[in-house]
Amino acid sequence: MILELQHVSCGYGEKTVVRDLSLSAVSGEVLCLLGPNGVGKTTLFKTILGFLKLQGGRILLDGEDVSQWPRKAFAKAVGYVPQAHTPPFPFTVLDVVTMGRTAHLGTFASPTKADLAIARESLERLGVGFLQERIYTEISGGERQMVLIARALTQQPKILIMDEPTSNLDFGNQIRVLEQVNRLAREGLCVIMTSHFPDHAFLCSAKVALMQRGSRFQIGTAAEVVTEQNMMSAYGVRVRIGTLNGDGGSSVAACVPLISDCPCPPYPEKAPMAGQAVDVGPIL
Repeated sequence: MILELQHVSCGYGEKTVVRDLSLSAVSGEVLCLLGPNGVGKTTLFKTILGFLKLQGGRILLDGEDVSQWPRKAFAKAVGYVPQAHTPPFPFTVLDVVTMGRTAHLGTFASPTKADLAIARESLERLGVGFLQERIYTEISGGERQMVLIARALTQQPKILIMDEPTSNLDFGNQIRVLEQVNRLAREGLCVIMTSHFPDHAFLCSAKVALMQRGSRFQIGTAAEVVTEQNMMSAYGVRVRIGTLNGDGGSSVAACVPLISDCPCPPYPEKAPMAGQAVDVGPIL
């Protein structure tokens, strides 16, 4: 499936936040949206999902204008993982994940055994099947994020939109979520995610859309877009881009901030210069 944005403008009421943006994402690809707060990443997601009215341009799925799609058909094609979610009632994890079948049910229908089986399969797929009888509000933040991804997968979508999927997670859970993003893309899903961490684009081998103030955009591979100059322009901080070597000859680029007057010596002894290799542990 191909998602295309053609000269899209979006915002709130008469205020335009994103203007004249064109990009595309296809099955098996990770598209990572980077940029500082306030440039419209979440606004763009809300517009794609139909929560906000499109101000200009077109949004296409496999060449068809989504404005002509019934909402149920769109919900079957596109899944959404929000930044955070706390239900008002203490549902079990299995109940929360089964809610992803809503688009496949009739108006007054209840989930069938087949729907429950799909929900359980989604949990197992993410390695958290052991949580299904736990109360959602009583599990950890990292576990909740996996449950929200499982809920979206239970829709059986072709495109998965994830709004800062690693926000408020510790380092270990961030990596676990990114591992799942990579695996889902390898399985043929199109994943579109936002992040505040340029390294995530490298770790996911993603295509990148860098959004800056004034509706300035750059789209390309992580290596093309996540550069020292672009990070300075977008975030106002100096960085170095280096290459880290892991086991088995694998390597990944890393974005290292340059912090002046830091009381602790950086690791390694100096920040890697562009193109410099540093030996580290296993890479994703």
